[in-house]
This record gives sequence, structure tokens and C-alpha cells, in this order.
Amino acid sequence: MVMIGKSVARKDAWEKVTGQAKYTGDSQEGDMLYVEKVISPYGHALIKKIDLSRARQLAGVKAVITGGNLPLTGEEIRDRYPIAYKRVRYHGEVVALVVADTPKRARQAADTIHITYAPLPVINTPRQALDPKAPLIHEDLGQYKKISKVYPEQGTNIANRTKIRKGNMLKGWSESDVVVEESYSLRPSDHAAMETRCALASIRADGKVFITSSSQAPFMIKRLISEYFGIDIGDVIVTTPLVGGGYGGKASVQLELLAYIASRASGGRLVKVQNTREEDMLTSPCHIGLDATIKLGCSQKGKLKAVKILYLWDGGAYSDKAVSLSRAGAVDCTGPYQIENVSCDSLCMYTNHPYASPYRGYSHSEVLFAFERTMDSLANKLGMDPLELRRMNAILPGHTTPTQVLLNSSSVGNLPACIHRLKKLMEWEKGQRIDLGNFKVKAKGISCVWKTSTIDTNASSGVILIFNPDGSVNLVSGVIEIGTGSKTILAQIVSERLKINLEKVKVQMKVNTQSTPEHWKTVASRGTFMAGRAALQAADDAISQLKHLASCVLRAPVEDFEIGGERVFLRDDPSKGLSYKELAYGYTYPNGNAIGGQIIGRGHYVLRHLTPLNPETGAGKPGPEWTVGAQGVEVELDTREYTYRITKSISVIDAGKVMNPKMAEGQITGAMSMGLAFGGRETFYFDDLGRVMNPQLRTYRPLRYGENPEYVCEFIETPQKDSPYGLRGLGEHGLLGMPAALGNSLSLAAGVHLNELPLLPELIWRKRKGADEGDLL
Repeated sequence: MVMIGKSVARKDAWEKVTGQAKYTGDSQEGDMLYVEKVISPYGHALIKKIDLSRARQLAGVKAVITGGNLPLTGEEIRDRYPIAYKRVRYHGEVVALVVADTPKRARQAADTIHITYAPLPVINTPRQALDPKAPLIHEDLGQYKKISKVYPEQGTNIANRTKIRKGNMLKGWSESDVVVEESYSLRPSDHAAMETRCALASIRADGKVFITSSSQAPFMIKRLISEYFGIDIGDVIVTTPLVGGGYGGKASVQLELLAYIASRASGGRLVKVQNTREEDMLTSPCHIGLDATIKLGCSQKGKLKAVKILYLWDGGAYSDKAVSLSRAGAVDCTGPYQIENVSCDSLCMYTNHPYASPYRGYSHSEVLFAFERTMDSLANKLGMDPLELRRMNAILPGHTTPTQVLLNSSSVGNLPACIHRLKKLMEWEKGQRIDLGNFKVKAKGISCVWKTSTIDTNASSGVILIFNPDGSVNLVSGVIEIGTGSKTILAQIVSERLKINLEKVKVQMKVNTQSTPEHWKTVASRGTFMAGRAALQAADDAISQLKHLASCVLRAPVEDFEIGGERVFLRDDPSKGLSYKELAYGYTYPNGNAIGGQIIGRGHYVLRHLTPLNPETGAGKPGPEWTVGAQGVEVELDTREYTYRITKSISVIDAGKVMNPKMAEGQITGAMSMGLAFGGRETFYFDDLGRVMNPQLRTYRPLRYGENPEYVCEFIETPQKDSPYGLRGLGEHGLLGMPAALGNSLSLAAGVHLNELPLLPELIWRKRKGADEGDLL
């Protein structure tokens, strides 16, 4: 292969490094109106009175909008008004909008709106929400419109319950000689994408709605606005330029609804809704939290026999994507291990927190933190090497997943090979805990990861290839460029298949739902797999057209032609052929006669053989494959001050086929950094009123420049046979095991069970100071 496996420069690189790249927030037009939000200062309260009189009188104000007469929204359960009506359920919820001719005037008017609230009891954790005596956040839960595969429980705070039942639990526990049970907790946090969310909307005189959005899901915006507001779907046109980071947070549909409502109230004029950083953290969907309890049993030799799991997800005030996240957590609930007897209940709980959206890994890093910490606890109780415990229980071809999917080498890859390589990279034989002297300890922690995608069974992707007169090709795909380089990989796939120079594959970055073939959503590490399959089909379609045209011109059977070097030629006499340039717009004979026309290849792909989960057992096929890997973290802990330094972070991922080594390494390394920040410091702090106390980057504190460890990234290649050139999705996997590996290394270093995130020095100090003999490792 010529282009596959090569580290070529990204197609969007030049625009970005020169500062010429345009994002949604860069849009400025002379007649644009600006929208400011009034948000709730409480986590839970009744709205008693709203005084809009002063706001409406200010110069430049075009509209002031409050809740009421708006549809309930939500992808799986319609439980949320776009603007709060009668009641607020989380701190930061939008209560009113002001539309004005400048941002300053809109803000001034918003600040004059006076709202009287009556505070209500607050639910601050999923465990509190499960208490039968807890206040109900949605009394009308049973009356909301919903899709068929979600199971809310009326009279409770349970938005969805997913059950996994595999094997015989009585048999599993009877065969378990050693049992451990642990509980875990982590709060919601932020995505902290560099670009805050932004949306623009206008409504033309003919009724067409135009939306521009910083989104990972423009086609979902199109569908939902059509459904919610009764607009013909063909009259909703959504465009998305480059997106400055998403990490799942821009897969939810929120600001787009506010922009449409604001434009409708302003005579259809173009309006702009853009979050400040604080609004991005408070108002828009966040990273989901989790309370978990895991009971795990094994034989005396360490063979896993049974597991009982309770996952309580902090879905926040509204279901949005949290119900799907709770389902995804159940699908891969056991980590990448073979366990015959599994019982898991994964519950999406309503709380008075910002509602949840996907976060890089789609609930898998949270599940793996809990499960991989339990694996270390089990290894400690057995007196066994934790790496060996994982190796002997690793999921393999021929095993079944918790949802009872039979795996093969294509669908699961090679976890033992990842573990073997990690062991060497970590110099495991030199010891896991090493006393460095001077109150310093070095410790090594590991975790294993896996993930499949829990997405719509009919999710699809399309690609169009349009030839230019010079023989170059325009690549048009609905995949959003969110910083992953997916469209560069698509260009490499097309270049390889068409045997054309990569520079001649021109990639359209901007997506327009009116002219771009649909790609379901740019989420779940599915972009290059799904769009890659569609790109191959489009390339094959174009090749077929080129060969048929050459067949006519050269008067030879189609099957006698090959392609190469941007030419179509006879395989037995390569000197007889035609260049792509000569065929791109049809062929013109010397006498002026012409045949054919512009070459336009089209391709599409729909995920195959996926099924919904059985509501009682969880049996079903949620995704096409499981990408596996092994990860490790080394730390140095100060045993006097309980501060620590992460010195090295290692990932070994089965990539199937590495398409672009430098980009793959960048994806994994960036994800590792996010995982360490999530595990080590990122979280929201809530007070008794459900208010987020740290909605600024200076108090939220993601990793800063200079705080990252040494990163080591390597790949195993076990091809996925139904994917383009054998690749596997990689965008999320570097993050998945980082919190768990960090937790395992610090628990070993400090000698205590660290079962909460984030892993702050204060947490280690509290655990050490409060530990009795039963808590010490």
C-alpha cells in the first residue's frame, strides 16, 4: 500500500496553523442580533415570578423570551423544555432569553430581569436519588413521550434501567473462593473544549430555517428541529464548519433550539447564541458522574467466576443522552474479561445537576475506573500479580460479551499481546512499588480497556467523490472535523483506492445538510470506520465509471482494464490507456464528438447486524467490534505531603491497522492527557443548593502546559476484517484506562483504597489519616 500507514500532514493543518480557519463563533454579519441567557442561580426551585418590564424598555432590545408554549425536547425521553417553565432543575438552567442588536445591550437587558424563586430540596448524588424518600425531580415521568428502548420508572428518579443477565449467578458464587466488594464515586465534570458552544439561526420568508452550529451532529439538529417544531425536514438546513474540540459535549442539541426560538421571536432575523466559558460549564450538558458498587468473585487460582454490579449514573436534571450513556456502561460492564456469570443493573438517575452528554469514551472510562480498581483489590486479596490476573482472564476470540455476542479475532483483537507489550514497556519485573528514599515512593498501576459503540442500529454514512477537469477529486462527507483528523484519513483511503496522489484529493471540511451526504453523528470512534466504508464504495463506483468509459474509447472489455498512476489502462498492454484527466468530464474524440460526463462516485454504509438489547437480559449486539488495549501509569508520591507527580503514561492499543502513525499517536496521547486530568483533578464541586462552585477554568483546573508526564504510545495490529484496510476506531481509547491506572498506582503507593475521583492529594491524605487496619492495603 502506498498511502495507508503513512504519516501524512492533516488536510486542515494549514488553515489552523495560519489562523485562517473559521469556526462558528467567528461569524459576524452587519444585521446580526445577539442572544443573552438568564440562568437559574439554584439547583432546584419553583419560578414564582418573572419581571421583564425593564428589559423590554431598553433601547436595542428586539425580544425577551421566557418558558411556556414551547415543546418538550429530548432524544430518548422528551422531558426538557428548551427554556425552563414553572420550575428549574439545575444550576445554570436557562430561564429567559434576551435578543438585542449588540451583545452589550443584550447583556444589560438580561441583567435587569428580576426572577423570584422558591427553593426546593436538592438531590446531589445518584445514591440520594435512588432513596424511595427522595423528592421526585420529574413527577410526570410516566407521561413523557419516549422511544421504545428506554425504560423510565414512574414514581422514582430512575430515567432508565438497563439489565444485564448472563449465566447462572448461584453457580458463579458457589465456584468463587475469593470475593471482594467495593464502592466507587465520581462527580460530573466538564468537557473543557477550547471552543465554547455556539449556534446561529435565521428563518427565511419562504419558511426555510438555516442553522450554523459548532456541533458533532448537524443531521440530528436537522431532524430534531423538524420534529419539535413541526417544520418539513427538507426546510431545515444546518451547516457546521470546523469545530474547536467536542469530546462528545457537542453531540447534544441545545443552543440550536435557543437560536431558532430567538430568531422566530425576532421576525426570522439572523441571531447568534454563544456560551461564555462559565455558561459552557454551567448551562450546557456536562460529563456524567457515577456511583458504583461491584462484587467480584474468582477461584483460588484467580479465574473470574461471577460479578454483581450496580451502576448509578448521575444523569442530571434531564435525560438527554444520559439514558444512552447508562446503556453503554451496561454493555461493557465487566471490562475486557471473560466472566460467565454476570448480573448488572445500570440506572440513569435524575439529580439536580447539569444534565449529561457524551464524554470521550461514552461512559467507558467511568465503568473501567470502578472495574479495574476492583481487579486490583482482588489481586491484592489473592496475593497475585495484578497484570497476571488480567492476562489469565483476558477476553479472547470464542468468548462472549456481557450482552452475549460471540467474539472472533476480527471483532475483538488481541488483548494478551497488548498486556505482554505493556509489561515490557513498564519494566514490570523491576517491581511495582519502589522506595526511592527521602519520603518518595515510585508505584506502577495498570488497567485494561475495551469499548464498542452503542449507537442506532440503522446508523449510516455517505460519501460523494466528484472529479474535477484536471483529474483531481473532491471528497464530500458528513463527518465533522472536530480535531481528530478523520477527513485526512478518508483522503488517504480514497487516495489508496483510486491510486491517485493525496494532494489531488480535495477535502470539503464544512458540512451542509442540504448538499452533504448524511453521516449519523461524529461520535463513538465510528467516523473513519463508517465513512471509510462509504468512501471505498464511492471510489469503486468512480473506478467502475472510469473503466466503462475507457472501455468505450479504447474498444476493449471492461474487465481487461486496471488503474494505477492516475490512469486507466489495459493490464496486458499498459501503454494503451487514458489518464483520469482525459476521462474526468467524459471523453471528447478528435472530431468533436463526446461521450460520458463528469465522473461522480457515490457510496454509503449502514452498520450491519446490530440489534437492540433485550430489556430483561441485555442480550443483543450493540456495536460492530470491540477495540482492546492495556495502559499503565507511573507515579512518584511524597509520603509526607501526599503530593504526587505522574512520571510516565503508557498505552498499547490494538489498532487493527494504523492508518496514519503520527495522527494515531496524537489521538492516543491527547486522550491519555484528558484521562489523567479527569482522573487526577477535574470535577465539579456542588454546594447544598446544587450550585456548581467552580465554573471557571482557574478553579476547575485542567492540566496545564508543563504538567504532562512522558507519554509512550504503541500499537498492536490485528485487522478488523470488515473495516477499511483493517482499521479500528481509536479516537477515545487512550483516555479509557487512565483514571483506573492512576488510581491503582496511587493506591499502591499510599497503601490505601482510593475509590473516588478526582485523585487529589487531599483525598490521599484523608484516606491515610482516617484509615484503620481494614482500609489499608
